[in-house]
Amino acid sequence: MEPTSAPGLRASARRALRVSLALAAGVLAVVGAGQPPARPPNIVFIMADDLGYADLGCYGQTRMRTPRLDRLAAEGTRFTQVYAGASVCAPSRGVLLTGLHLGHARIRANSSHEGRISLTDADQTVAEVLQRSGYATGAIGKWGIGEPGTAGVPNRRGFDEWFGYLNQNHAPFYYTDYLWRNDRKQEIPENAGGRQVTYAHDLFADEAVDFLRRHRNEPFFLYLPFTLPHRRFEVPSLGAYADEDWPEEAKLFAAMVTRLDHDVGRVLDELDRLGLAENTLVFFTSDNGSEKKKTFPGLFGSGGLFRGEKGTLYEGGLRVPMIVRWPGRVPAGAVSGAVWWFPDVFPTLVALGRGQLPGHPLDGLDISPALTGKTQPELETRTLYWEDHDNEFSQAALRGHWKVLRTDTLNSPLALYDLKADPGEQRDVAASHPEIVAEFERFLARSRTVSPHWPDPK
Repeated sequence: MEPTSAPGLRASARRALRVSLALAAGVLAVVGAGQPPARPPNIVFIMADDLGYADLGCYGQTRMRTPRLDRLAAEGTRFTQVYAGASVCAPSRGVLLTGLHLGHARIRANSSHEGRISLTDADQTVAEVLQRSGYATGAIGKWGIGEPGTAGVPNRRGFDEWFGYLNQNHAPFYYTDYLWRNDRKQEIPENAGGRQVTYAHDLFADEAVDFLRRHRNEPFFLYLPFTLPHRRFEVPSLGAYADEDWPEEAKLFAAMVTRLDHDVGRVLDELDRLGLAENTLVFFTSDNGSEKKKTFPGLFGSGGLFRGEKGTLYEGGLRVPMIVRWPGRVPAGAVSGAVWWFPDVFPTLVALGRGQLPGHPLDGLDISPALTGKTQPELETRTLYWEDHDNEFSQAALRGHWKVLRTDTLNSPLALYDLKADPGEQRDVAASHPEIVAEFERFLARSRTVSPHWPDPK
C-alpha cells in the first residue's frame, strides 16, 4: 500500500508529500517541455440529501427560491438525464465514491440481513486516488458508508479531513449534540438535552469555507454531502415562507431547500474571494430522488413528471439534478441531455486530477468530453444497472431511451419503458419488443455478482 493510504499517516506528512510531488512534477516538466504544467483543477462535489429532480428553479420549480443554484446553472451546464448510484442513501454514496454499480458494490442497500455494511480496506475510493496524486482531500456532511471503528470511515478511505455524521440514522438530527471530527466525537454542548441552539448544517458550511481558505495554495478535493433537505423538518427560520398558506411541514421543507441554496452560495462566494473559481470544477447533485411524503401534492412537484420516488427504481427515485461549472471549460448556460451516472464520477475525476486508475475494473466512464460540451456516443450505447434490497428486491437497467424494471425475484418478468415517448413510465411495452427484452435479460444475467451480504432473492 502506498504511504498516503496508510490510516495512521499524519496530515502534516501528507502535506509534505503533496509539496514534494508538486515540486517533482514541476522539475520534470521544466526538463521535458521548458515550463511547469498547469495546476490540475480543484474539485468541489456538493450533494444534497433527498432533493428532488424538480426542487430547483433551474429545473422548473416555481414556489421555492434557489437563486444561487439557478445562477450556478447559468454559469455552467445543467444536465437533464443524470442518474444516482441508487435510490436510497448509503448505496448511492458508496457507488459514487467507489465507481462500482450495485451489481458489484459492497454496499447495495442501507442495511442488509447482517445490519449495516461498511467499506473495507479492499474498497478503494476516488479520494484515495486523488490523495495519492497530491490533492488535499476533505469530506464534510453525511458519510453513511462506514461505521465508527471500521475501515470504512472517511479518514481511512482517502480523506485527510472529515467532519460530520457517520451514520445515516444520526444525520437527520439537525440539532445533534455531537458530530465526528476525524476519529473523535466533537460535542455540541449547547444542544444537549434536546435544546436547539446550533444548527449542524451551519457548522458544515463554516467548515467548508475554512477548508477552502486553508488549502487555497494546493489542489484540493472537497466532498460536501450536505444533509439538507432530508427530513426531519427542522430549520432555524422559515424566512420568506413564514406567511405562506401552506402546511407547516411544507414551509419547513421549502426553508430547508432555500437554506441549502444559501450555503452553496457561501462556498461559491469563497471560491470567488480566494480567486479559485476559474480553476475549480464544481458539481451539484442529490443522492437520490425525493421522498414521497415531502412532495406535497399541489405545491412543489419535487419529482417533476417522473414516476416513483426515493426507494424505487423508477425515474423519480434515480434521476437527479446535476449542475457542473468550470469556467472556460464547461459551457456556460448550456443544457445537456447526455446520459451519465454516479459510477462515472470516479474515472472522470481521476482523469482530470491526473491520477492513476485502480487495478480493478470500474463501472463508469471518463465523461470529461460530455462535461466540456463534446459528443460522447458511447454514453447512448452502454447499459446502466441498478438493484434494490431495501424494500422488495428489484432490478433496473437503462440503454439509450429504453429502460427495464423487475420486482420480486430474479425470475420475474421485465417491464419495458420507452423514455423518449413515455418519460413518466406509464406504458409497459415489453410485449411489443421481445427482442429488446431478451437483450436486457442477457445483460442482467451477467451484471450481478454474488455477495454474502446481498444473497439472491428467493
